[in-house]
Amino acid sequence: MATEAHRTTTSSDWGKADFEAIYNCPDPRRYFTTLQPLDYQIPHHGQAVFRAAVDALHRRRTDRPPLRVVDLCCSYGINAALLNHQLTLTDLYDRYTAPGPDGGGRVAADRAYFATLRRADAVHLTGVDAADLAVRYGREAGLLDAGFAENLETAPPSPALRAALAGTDLITVTGGVGYITARTFGHLLDSVTAPPWIAAFVLRTVSYDPVSDLLTRAGLVTEKLPARTFRQRRFADDGERQAAFTALAARALPTAGKEADGFYHADLYLSRPAADVAALPLEKLVTD
Repeated sequence: MATEAHRTTTSSDWGKADFEAIYNCPDPRRYFTTLQPLDYQIPHHGQAVFRAAVDALHRRRTDRPPLRVVDLCCSYGINAALLNHQLTLTDLYDRYTAPGPDGGGRVAADRAYFATLRRADAVHLTGVDAADLAVRYGREAGLLDAGFAENLETAPPSPALRAALAGTDLITVTGGVGYITARTFGHLLDSVTAPPWIAAFVLRTVSYDPVSDLLTRAGLVTEKLPARTFRQRRFADDGERQAAFTALAARALPTAGKEADGFYHADLYLSRPAADVAALPLEKLVTD
């Protein structure tokens, strides 16, 4: 039976367990202590892919350092922590599941911790998420150079966010597609000065076609990494597993070797201008 901490729901999140209580806290401790037993790992995979994308962009856009990255559904700035600092997801689990100060002391300690680990080639990272407390933590801890608590499914970007989006080089997302749709991506594309690269990990239970179609109309070519998927986390309970299998069956996707192992699996999509795709296909960008 599902516990209160991860009660299964069959509402708008397609049978996924309800973790609403962990997404908008003053700091990430409850997030990590809840997800660690489920082996939540998609930010680890994102770290390698986003770093490869940033390195490739650095080589192609030497006239515009630092690169400007926008992380959708940024939460507490976890992808920002992994992209811009010399640490791993395991390091974050260790830090946030251990005892530590509360309130302002927690944020101050985290800010000092991340400052000592910041990479010399750090990108300028803007986070967007509807969770205002999580975004505020990301800013105050020094993980987000800019952060906006806005829901682009329900409203266009504020003037401040629109201005921040203008020079974006790369948009990243590790798990929000399904909660966010082509509507959000449309608002983003309306705000940029030139089409950015867009790297998205998308659960196989969710179709990326509406977003991909929108990006095609915007002049981007979308590749899906073939022959490989990425584990997101374990199913919280049998209700989640059954809902996932039902969604995958509706999409005629087999589960053998993937969700049958007890984990959600995500596909990787990368959308770029055609010239960038021709110069460096996705299979060569992501090599391990």
